[in-house]
Formats: sequence, structure tokens, C-alpha cells
Amino acid sequence: MPNRALKWRIAPGAQVMHQSPPPPPSENVQRDGHAFSDAERAAVYRAIYERRDMRHFVSTPVDPEVLQRLIEAAHHAPSVGYMQPWRIIRISDTGLRSELHAIVEHERLRTADALDQRRDEFMQLKVEGMRECGELLVVALMDGREKHVFGRRTLPEMDLASVACAIQNMWLAARAEGLGMGWVSLFDTDEVRRVLGIPAGAKPVAILCLGHVRQFYAEPMLETERWAQRKPLAECVYENGWPEAAPYSVESRKSCDSST
Repeated sequence: MPNRALKWRIAPGAQVMHQSPPPPPSENVQRDGHAFSDAERAAVYRAIYERRDMRHFVSTPVDPEVLQRLIEAAHHAPSVGYMQPWRIIRISDTGLRSELHAIVEHERLRTADALDQRRDEFMQLKVEGMRECGELLVVALMDGREKHVFGRRTLPEMDLASVACAIQNMWLAARAEGLGMGWVSLFDTDEVRRVLGIPAGAKPVAILCLGHVRQFYAEPMLETERWAQRKPLAECVYENGWPEAAPYSVESRKSCDSST
């Protein structure tokens, strides 16, 4: 099979990650009554392109009404079989916040040791903002998920995909509200389960730092720190099948990592 990697046409400005791509001209939008207005479409794309995984926060409290809107946005995410597997725990107790931070710090050190040549580089990264953010949320997969077979019989991991949709909803809504959000995944799930009393069948998947920021990163922080770069779109999108010679492989990544 020939290489099916597509040469996608990117909207002007889209390749410059610190800028929002302008919406397509009005004449290119099919006017069937379903499309948003130009301003509304521009706002949606701006939120997508300017969303950042934030690690630096200021301690200004988050307005309770805004927090409610963000949680509602998460709860309106799509989910396989409409199972709505997300469970959101708000951490308002400072002692619990400290315990969770200690769990994350322990895993940060273990992750660093597992990175071999990139250990020192990793230790220079700021990987969470748990002590500074205005709100701390833990998102977990609910228990009893085995009862939900619709859409999961051959792909049981679709429950996690559904939770990720809820988190993305909240992330984009937070950016629209002018708030930053960061997804922390460096933790031992059993330890978080123990601290928060999460039942055995449920599983924590994200610690979300949410709050006000002095400024949003102009580009993803891991790009700025040269940890990784965004792949060209053609490396990720194919047509009518997987190409015989994939443009990106495990071996090429190993070569890249060894040269850093």
C-alpha cells in the first residue's frame, strides 16, 4: 500500500501554536442553519488552540459560579453507551491537598529514575501546580463499569476515553473563562484511592489543577522546554489504511532521545 499520509491544508496561523487560526471565510461555510456565527466559531477555535497544560498559578480563588459552569461543561461530555463514567471530587481540605501533593512528589522521583538519560532534564520540569492553584479536583472512573457493555465489549478502555472527553470539555471551558488548568497523572492510583476513600472498583485518573494564572504559555510548556515537539499533521492522519512506511516509529524516537 502506498504511503497514505495526507498533506492537510492548515488554516493560516494554525502552525504557529501561540496564535489562534482564523475561522474559514464565511463563504466557505455551508449555511444550512446549523453553523455558528463567525464570531462564535472563532471563539471555539481560539479556545482549542490556546488551551495549555498549565503548571504556574496564582492563588486567587475561583468564583464558585464559574467552577459550577466548568463542572457542568464536563458533565455534558459524550460518553460511550451514555454511561457517564466520570466522578469528580473537589479537594477543599488543605490537609488532603498536602497528602495528594506528597503522593505526586513521590511518583515524580520514581518517574525520574525510570527515565535514565533524561532524568536530570525531567527533574528541571515543573510538572504540577497543586499547592498554588485555586481549585484542586480529582477525576475518577466510577465503580461498577463492568455492567456497561454497550460500546465496551471489545474496547473496555472506552470508559477512560469518555472521562478524557469530560476533562477536555472542562479544559476548553476553563480557557474561555480565562482560567488555567493542568492535568497531573504522576501518582500511585492505590495511594490516591486510599486517601480519598475511593472504592476498589473505581479508579482515579487525573488530578486537575484549576485556577487563575498570570499569563498563559505562548506555546505548550514541553515545547518551550524542548522535551518534545508537536508532530506534523501528516504523521498522524492517513487515508484508506496505515502506510507501509510509517513516518514515525519507536526506533526513530529512541534515536531522537539518545541524541538529547
